[in-house]
Amino acid sequence: MTDRAPAGVSPTSGPAAFSVQRRQVALQRANRRGFRWRLIRDWAQSFSIALALFFVLRAFFVEGIRIPTGSMEQTLLVGDFLLVNKLAYGAEVPFTSRRLPALEHPQRRDLILFRAPPDPRVYYIKRVVGIPGDTVGMKDGVLLVDGVQQTEPYVLHVDPSDDPVAIDFRWQRQFLVRSAAAAGSEHPSRNNWGPLVVPERSYFVLGDNRDNSSDSRYWGFVPAAAIKGRPIFVYYSYAPDSASRLPQLTKVRWHRIGERVE
Repeated sequence: MTDRAPAGVSPTSGPAAFSVQRRQVALQRANRRGFRWRLIRDWAQSFSIALALFFVLRAFFVEGIRIPTGSMEQTLLVGDFLLVNKLAYGAEVPFTSRRLPALEHPQRRDLILFRAPPDPRVYYIKRVVGIPGDTVGMKDGVLLVDGVQQTEPYVLHVDPSDDPVAIDFRWQRQFLVRSAAAAGSEHPSRNNWGPLVVPERSYFVLGDNRDNSSDSRYWGFVPAAAIKGRPIFVYYSYAPDSASRLPQLTKVRWHRIGERVE
């Protein structure tokens, strides 16, 4: 005798079939919950890795900085954003006083990023004009290195007729070369000072905007340990003194983006 299902009843219906369907629905829900958790976990792992890479890159390789003042005009403009090579002169190991081995040492005419001697919390970018052992000085606004006048096409003079004398310059006296050439430098001024001998592991730096720059003339030599890196190029720039709204978007200096810093 052949068993037949009662009329109107599907072979897959009944309590057993209902239990299978419930299990399938429960399994689907569990899979969805598991998928969401895996998605969150994967996203969190990716974010953590990206964050760690960012801090490693920022600590040892490159860092972005913004130019806030005009002391380096016409080379660097207010509103320029630069990438700085931190490996060049030996990157600092975070939370320690140690540094990685330097790949090179600052040379004359190099631009460097460093902690300002007056306030180590502040970073400056200036141009190296004197390296250890150099004799540097200035006569009527013209830079002298080892007694030789320097040609500096990047220098800007906005007020060459003025030559202020400030108490800040008095630090120079202890480094002054005692010679006939130094006779007129007992009272150093902005455009007339030196000759001074740059000590070991120190550098003498000046701003390219010579008449409007706080630099080594005022606060002394830059220790090698204070140097953070060498600027590479401009990765973004805009005119912040614009009267237009949102100058970051409307006054972008497109011609400066990607420009090499030298």
